[in-house]
Amino acid sequence: MQIQPFGVERWMDLYETKCKYNLAETCVDSMSLSDLEALVGKPGALDHLIKTTRMTYGEIPGNKHFREGVASLYKNVDPDNVLSTNGAIGANFLALYTLVNPGDEVVVIVPTYQQHTSIPESLGAKVKTVALKEESNFIPDLSELRRAVTASTKLICFNNPNNPTGALIDPQTLQGIVDIAKNQDAWLLCDEVYRHLSHDNTYPPSVVELYEKGISTGSMSKVFSLAGLRLGWLAAPKEIIEAAYDIRHYNMISCGKIDEIIGAFALEHKSEILARSKAILAENLSILDAWVQNEPHFHYVRPAAGTTALLYFDMMLSSTDFCHDLMEKEGVMLTPGDCFDMGRCVRIGYAYGTEELKSGLEALSRYLRSYDTPA
Repeated sequence: MQIQPFGVERWMDLYETKCKYNLAETCVDSMSLSDLEALVGKPGALDHLIKTTRMTYGEIPGNKHFREGVASLYKNVDPDNVLSTNGAIGANFLALYTLVNPGDEVVVIVPTYQQHTSIPESLGAKVKTVALKEESNFIPDLSELRRAVTASTKLICFNNPNNPTGALIDPQTLQGIVDIAKNQDAWLLCDEVYRHLSHDNTYPPSVVELYEKGISTGSMSKVFSLAGLRLGWLAAPKEIIEAAYDIRHYNMISCGKIDEIIGAFALEHKSEILARSKAILAENLSILDAWVQNEPHFHYVRPAAGTTALLYFDMMLSSTDFCHDLMEKEGVMLTPGDCFDMGRCVRIGYAYGTEELKSGLEALSRYLRSYDTPA
């Protein structure tokens, strides 16, 4: 199996441990276990849970309490329709590997996480893309999607809220996507790792709630600030769960027992974690918004959800060259738009600590002054 190098992950590996200001991070400011215990008012609770747990294999489909916690994030989803995975990246892989065969047609709304295009291509599928446009605030054009989806389409893939743009699909458009899939009896896979992080406190429905062939993936990383657990899930119809379960036997057997115990504990206290995440995002987005309004070299579509935005610049160089030079001169890490096949823009992650965001934007402004036209 031949597969394209993963652009974003290669970029992150290059600089994330070397940068001074990480404005490429996409998780809400990560917590320690002590932070989590303090947030929910239960000091020492995890210490007790971890130390009294026998280090056997975990439950093969996933810890029962963790799957119940995941199911509580949806309407009318049974824990038996949830499979624990090694992050959402593992969930996406299992869903794609389960569904896609050589010669299948897969339609992908882009930009998106590269898994959704590169894995189907590596499996021999014909991948068609429908591009989001800045002038449409990165909301899918249903007429374009309708033209792309045919009777041969087996699967439609997208993410909502969108990474990298921060766009949030409105309920009417989301229902339109579901209807297009239904009309062709296609599966619908939505990476929903930023769900529950809308900036106006509305929560989009999940595709698994809207459509009998809808599949949702999620994780403990972005919203819940616990990326170190490497824990996610697949929420899907039983036939997908059972098929993915068989595939997972070949690469991980079960998730880490302690990871799932911590994940279950966090989901028991999801309201406290969500309140923290939303407070960080509200403050940080206001900082980013003010910076963009006052920076002549950049403009953007203000993100409606999630932790990322695309910043478009007016300098005549590639986004990769821009990001390399910025890193070398100021130690600021951004993600090149080239990683998403998007020109002259960068992805910023604005939820990774308020002070780091402020300092990183100040350093970015210093760097940009070298592009100012002399008087």
